[in-house]
Amino acid sequence: MTTPAPENPGQAPTRNLRDPSTWGRASPIMTGMDARFLGIAELAQAEAEAPPVAVVVDVMRAFTVAAWAFARGAEKIILAGSLDEAQALKARHPDWVTLKDGPPAPGFDTVNSPGLLRSVDLAGRTVVQKTTAGTVGALAVKEASLVLCAGFVVAEATAQLLRTRGSERVTFVVTGEDGQADEDLACAQYIARRATETGTDAADFLRRAAESRAAAELAEGVRQGAHPDDVALCLELDRFSFAMVATLEGSLMVLRPH
Repeated sequence: MTTPAPENPGQAPTRNLRDPSTWGRASPIMTGMDARFLGIAELAQAEAEAPPVAVVVDVMRAFTVAAWAFARGAEKIILAGSLDEAQALKARHPDWVTLKDGPPAPGFDTVNSPGLLRSVDLAGRTVVQKTTAGTVGALAVKEASLVLCAGFVVAEATAQLLRTRGSERVTFVVTGEDGQADEDLACAQYIARRATETGTDAADFLRRAAESRAAAELAEGVRQGAHPDDVALCLELDRFSFAMVATLEGSLMVLRPH
């Protein structure tokens, strides 16, 4: 019998990437780490208790935007659980900057677009972010001992932090499209691979993200509140040298650069 050639780890395998028999246990793209790749809805079923380490991935666009916010000087980002909570925080703290998915709306200062945010001066400011996937995923694992929020723009810094911490079991939360978003899964798999194999090349992972449905919708103007440069900005590998760590501070989930 002929043994089939091994799959290229950067390319989407022909098997079902959501199949827990292939991804729920030790991942075949990892060595020395138990890596799980789960959608938000799968977390409660697959995790009896909070994972020790969670990496929440939203490439297009929540955590690319978050990274840009820190690059533009933001001190911290509050990950809001609802639009109402974001607006209530704004009412109590008028100087805080609120942003959301979709078109501009009353009570929000800007939208979830890296292309639009990159020209905003956020020096010393607190940002309140509410999105449909990324912030929801982070709040779903808020009890984890370590929560990292990531996209390609902070991929190496995130992988380096996992290496430094010696994380043996990591849950990667694939936030988009009920866990099916290939740009998020590709980024999660790339970070997982880089955590133990520093020579891993990003080209095929970035290609998958560039060919994803989210990228197409942003490029075609299907998603509102977007800038023409958003896709390119989301695919800038290691644009920033910091990772992003989310922690509970009282009742709020707060994201800071690390």
